[in-house]
Amino acid sequence: MTVAIDEARRTGSDTARRWGRRGAVAVGWTALAGAAVGVAAHWIAATSPLVVVAASAAPYLMVGAVVALLVFLAVRHWAGLAVATVVAVAAASTQVPLYVGGGAAEGDEIVVMQANIEFGKGDPDAVVAQVRSREVDLLAVDELTVDAVEALAAAGLDDLLPHRYVRPAASGADGTGMWSRFPLVEQVEYPDFVMVALSARVMLPGDRSLTMFAAHPLPPWPRHQTPIWADELSRLHGVLDSLRSESDTVLMAADFNATWDHAQFRALLGDGVRDAAEQAGAGVLRTYPTDRSTPPLLSIDRILVSGATATAVDAVDLPGADHRGVVARIAVPGYAAAG
Repeated sequence: MTVAIDEARRTGSDTARRWGRRGAVAVGWTALAGAAVGVAAHWIAATSPLVVVAASAAPYLMVGAVVALLVFLAVRHWAGLAVATVVAVAAASTQVPLYVGGGAAEGDEIVVMQANIEFGKGDPDAVVAQVRSREVDLLAVDELTVDAVEALAAAGLDDLLPHRYVRPAASGADGTGMWSRFPLVEQVEYPDFVMVALSARVMLPGDRSLTMFAAHPLPPWPRHQTPIWADELSRLHGVLDSLRSESDTVLMAADFNATWDHAQFRALLGDGVRDAAEQAGAGVLRTYPTDRSTPPLLSIDRILVSGATATAVDAVDLPGADHRGVVARIAVPGYAAAG
């Protein structure tokens, strides 16, 4: 009787181990499939809403490759381990550039800040405090309202940055503006975007100038907006090329409603155009959303740099808004700061 019981226990234990291994392998392959979707979404430039959403979640999906590596190693599933290694390397190759940085910095630095203040609800005192403490020279603001312009002025923004070019909305998300420590000339508004897009030439001391562009492409969701979002990002490329033909240095600050993992965003880069966070090796600076109990998930507030070098980029809190701001220190060749 005892022998029979022991044999039954061994049989049951073996069965449990087999099913446990099968379950672990299933988990590994499922996690690996998610990682592969993330890698594919990073590279695919399709405007399908599903692809756009998958690209937004790509870094999180890619974590599945690490999960799969650990699971397959634990259960000694060598074929799965080999595939997981390939996918993990592919996933890492998409994210490593954000942490490496590179580019020789020439000239003195200016400080640029990008802020989405959510329908003008962002705390104006907090915005001005960031401008003051970080010695911001150029500020781009999305979702700017008429009331917000007045509130920012009352909080002292115009004293710190006395030059401005603003096109606020009465309400909602349409308004955009820029403030500058230096004079703004050649001001241009671009009518072909759903939300206001602006540029101006910034007259730096010493006969040096640069062009500042502030924009806010339409979000890709709900799904009927996805083609418009892709088209606006494409047209930003045209604007950027035009500005670069007229100015040695161009800075583009925006809530792009796109992350590093959207191929449509990365199409703006190259040929001397860099993402400031990537150029500075700042990594992933998640800025949205901040109005929930969880930390922000997406890095959609970004600054592009052409003809200059971003040396440091940080995300900053903007109480009252659903975004964090982004502040970049940018070395401008030929610029010598006064004093």
